[in-house]
Amino acid sequence: MTIQRAPRILIAGGGTGGHVYPAIAIADAIRSLEPDAAIEFAGTQDHIEWEAVPKAGYAIHPITVTGFYRELSMRTLAFPFKLLKGFLQSWSLVDDFDADIAVGTGGYVSGPVLYAASLRGRPIVIQEQNAYAGVTNRMLAKRAAQIHLAFPEAKQAFPADKCHLSGNPTRKILQDVDQVAARAFFELPDEAALLFVFGGSLGSQAINEAMQQHLDALLADENTYVLWQTGARYFERLNDIVPKHPRLRLRKYIDRMDYAYAASNLVLCRSGAIACSELMVTGTPSVLVPSPNVAEDHQTKNALSMVNAGAATLLPEKELHDGLATTALDLLADADRRAAMAAAATKMAKPTAAEDIARAVLRLAKKRGEG
Repeated sequence: MTIQRAPRILIAGGGTGGHVYPAIAIADAIRSLEPDAAIEFAGTQDHIEWEAVPKAGYAIHPITVTGFYRELSMRTLAFPFKLLKGFLQSWSLVDDFDADIAVGTGGYVSGPVLYAASLRGRPIVIQEQNAYAGVTNRMLAKRAAQIHLAFPEAKQAFPADKCHLSGNPTRKILQDVDQVAARAFFELPDEAALLFVFGGSLGSQAINEAMQQHLDALLADENTYVLWQTGARYFERLNDIVPKHPRLRLRKYIDRMDYAYAASNLVLCRSGAIACSELMVTGTPSVLVPSPNVAEDHQTKNALSMVNAGAATLLPEKELHDGLATTALDLLADADRRAAMAAAATKMAKPTAAEDIARAVLRLAKKRGEG
């Protein structure tokens, strides 16, 4: 009788939290479904994955990789050598780990790892977080066994028969939160209307500057409270110059995002893939301000997907200084519209995304293990 070995799964993704945290969520779901599975990561030593992955309890292997620089420089000249080195490292890693399958969640590191795995005859799975597919994932698409999407708009970039609309993996802690406890955490009255503003962990200069300009208008209504996460980069300066106010909650960083979403009547934030997915899974009405400084303007495409579904309002960054207060206050005053946005966001949500992708990965891994 043949004894099937535990599946061995190699995951590659990095560069930003938007690539790393979905990868960790998938790994956690695999571990929950198949505790004996061997799961290891590939990443770069100078990005967020090198700290986040070991903290989550997984081994990570270094792969040399870099983006391509268009201007002529020493970095441009070094690019092909780093590319070759990264591929050779990936080739060895796939063999040494004896991976049954490789999973890529985006970022440059996914390229050499998934390509090497494919050449070695291992099935590869892609998870695309954004409405506009990243260049690495587009290049790998023809070799993929499956492609898991978060936004339906991304399907046009890939072979249709490989695509699954699975959603972005989000943190379990965001679901089924006690709203009473959430409001108590931020010391909010029951009847308060809370606007939650954030621009990511480091913060957004454009959003912070617009908030300074419009804060008095936002707080003019005695029922309105503002929870403003400035980000670590801007907190000290803003904490010194923004006048203290009993209905303002100024924070550098918010660890309890589950409480922040649950306590909020409206969120104003960037439209990164994970933020959008968290708004969906928490059913939170939102004003989305896409960053204009990201590849292929993918945040605008994420935002438009939610706007077209009725789940959000788009406020371009160039309109922030004129429109922030009016847009937010109009929505805070319109409970029916916010309820419709919340329902639309919930309809878009894929709360079981991590488990669904994990099951698909395990099926493919076990199929190879039987071979």
